[in-house]
Amino acid sequence: MEQALGAGYARSWAADFHVPALAGRTVDQALAQGEDTQLVWRAVHQTLDLHPKFR
Repeated sequence: MEQALGAGYARSWAADFHVPALAGRTVDQALAQGEDTQLVWRAVHQTLDLHPKFR
């Protein structure tokens, strides 16, 4: 996320944005609850419509 969004914004986004594909949880919440990191990243990638190079 830091490469795509920058360090400061990535941390803020992970803590504050509720991702629909993660059942409305934030990235931080999903990871703290043991969600698979690849699943979380796919959800982030899709939500932000990131460039394919960030897959």
